Amino acid sequence: MRLRALLDTDALGLKLLGGEDELDRTVRGVMTTDLRDPSRYLAGGELVLTGLAWRRDADDSEPFVRILVQAGVTALAAGEAELGDVPEDLVVACARHRLPLFAVHESVAFATITEHVVRQVSGERAGDLAAVVDRHRRMMTSGPAGGGPDVVLDLLGTDLDLRAWVLSPTGRPIAGSKAAGPALPAEACARLAGEHLAATRTGRRGPHRVALGATTYSLFPVRSTGRSPQPARDVRETVLSDWLLAVEADAGDWPEERLDLLYGVTQLIAVERDRRDAARTVRRRLAQEVLELVQTGAAPAEIAARLRVAAPVLLPGLGAAPHWQIVVARVDWDGEAIEGGPVAQALLEEVLVDPVVAGPEHSDRIAVAHTGGEAIALVPLPAVSAEHDGSETGVLADALLASVREPLTAGLNDDGRLTLGVSAAVHSAEGLRGALEEARHARRVAAARPGRVCAAGHQELASHVLLLPFVPDDVRRAFTARLLDPLRDYDRRHRAELIPTLEAFLDCDGSWTRCATRLHLHVNTLRYRVGRIEQLTSRDLSRLEDKLDFFLALRMS
Repeated sequence: MRLRALLDTDALGLKLLGGEDELDRTVRGVMTTDLRDPSRYLAGGELVLTGLAWRRDADDSEPFVRILVQAGVTALAAGEAELGDVPEDLVVACARHRLPLFAVHESVAFATITEHVVRQVSGERAGDLAAVVDRHRRMMTSGPAGGGPDVVLDLLGTDLDLRAWVLSPTGRPIAGSKAAGPALPAEACARLAGEHLAATRTGRRGPHRVALGATTYSLFPVRSTGRSPQPARDVRETVLSDWLLAVEADAGDWPEERLDLLYGVTQLIAVERDRRDAARTVRRRLAQEVLELVQTGAAPAEIAARLRVAAPVLLPGLGAAPHWQIVVARVDWDGEAIEGGPVAQALLEEVLVDPVVAGPEHSDRIAVAHTGGEAIALVPLPAVSAEHDGSETGVLADALLASVREPLTAGLNDDGRLTLGVSAAVHSAEGLRGALEEARHARRVAAARPGRVCAAGHQELASHVLLLPFVPDDVRRAFTARLLDPLRDYDRRHRAELIPTLEAFLDCDGSWTRCATRLHLHVNTLRYRVGRIEQLTSRDLSRLEDKLDFFLALRMS
C-alpha cells in the first residue's frame, strides 16, 4: 500500500509534518518501537510508530532518524500523547533525511494503525482482500465467532500451503493450523524455541532459519502491537516471554511479498497476545492483594476471605476451595540494571502451564504478582480428598526445571540467570505465609547452584542437599581434594576406576554382592578395589562417618 492511502484514511488521524513529495512510497509492514536503536528488528519498508520515549533531548532525534533511513524505513509516525506536539528537532531531522513524518493524534491507538496496515498489506499479498479481511476480523473477535491464532494459521495452510505453529518461549505449543497435521514433538518445540531465543539475544535479524534433521523451519518473532503502556526498551525485558511463529519452510529464498505477509501474520497474532495479557490484569491484582496480606501478617480470616474471592476467578466452576502452592522466581541480569520483577512475572505466566496442553488460555488459572526483584505465583490446585495417598501433586520443581531449562538457557545467554523455588501445597490461609517463606528459601537454594536456570522444591529443605550449596567454595575444594585427589591420581596412572567403584559401593549401601553385580566384577576384585581406596585415603568404608564423608565429597565435587 502507498503512504498516500494512509493519509487519506480519516479514521487513522494522521497529520503529515513533512515528506509531501514521498507519499507514493510503498508500505510493506508496520513496527512499534521506543528503542533508541531498533535496527535489528527492521527489514525495510516499514511504517515505524513511536511514542518518543527514546527521546531525552533534541540531540537524540538526528541519530534515531539516521538509523531508520539506513534500515530502509518507509516513514515515521510519532504519537502526540507523550510530549504533546511532535518536537521540531524531529521534524528537521526527518526533512534532512527525506523521511516522511506523520503525527498521530493522542486519541488514536497505535494498535488501530497496525491493524489497518496489516489488513491492507496482507490483503494485497494474498490476492483476495475480502476473504483475508474477514478471516482476520474473525481472528481478532472475542467470543464464539473468534478463533484466536488458529484462524490466521489456517489461512497460511489453506492459501499458501504452509504448516505453522505459535510457540511459547519454552516451546509450549500455543496454536497450530489444521493443515499442520500431527503436533510437533516436544523436543523439536524446545529446540526451536531455544534457537529463536539465542538468535534474538545475538541481535540477528529474523526470520531465523533452523534445520532439524531434514526439515528446515523459519522462525518469526511475535512482538507487542504497541498496546502496552510501557514498551520494552531492552530486548532482555521481553525475550523470555515473547511468542514465536514457526513455519515449516525455508524463508531464505522467499520473495519480499511472502515475507511481508508472514510479518503481517505475526502482528495479527500479537493482537491476540495483547488481548490475553490485558485479561490477566484481574488475576495479577488478586495475586498482589493476597501477597500484601500475607507479607504484612494479616489475620488468616482476612486472607481466607480474599482467597474465596480469587478461587472462582482462577478456577471457575470449582465447588470447593482449592489448595494453593507458591512459586517464586527471580531473573537477574549482569551489567545494566533491568527491573527483574516484571520480567519474572511475565515468564512465570508462560511457564506455569502444563507443557502437554496447547492453547493460549491455560495459564489463566495462574495469578502472579511481583515485588522487588522477584515474582510470586499463586497456583490453585483442586482440593485433594482426605483419602489422598500422599503422592505429590501440583507444580514439581524437577519437572518445571526440565520443561524450561534448555530454551531459557539460550535466552539468558551469558548475562542472565533464572532461579525458581517451589513450596509444598497448603490447605488453608494459615499456611500461605509459611509456603511463601518455603518457596523463597528453596529459590535461595537454587541460586547457590551452578547453571543459568536452576530450581529447587520444598522436598530439598529437609535434606543434606539444603546444606551443600552454602558451603564456601574454598572449603569445598579443600574437603574434596583431601579425600578424592589421591583416588583421581591413582585412576589416571593405573586406569583402576576407583572413583566409579566408590560411587557404586555407596549407592549400593555397602552391599558387596549388589555392587559387584552392578559393576560386573567378581566380589574379590571389588574387595581389592575398596581396600585400595581405604589404603590411599586412610579411611575405613565399614565406618558410617567415613562413608558419609565420601558421600558428601562426591556430591560437592
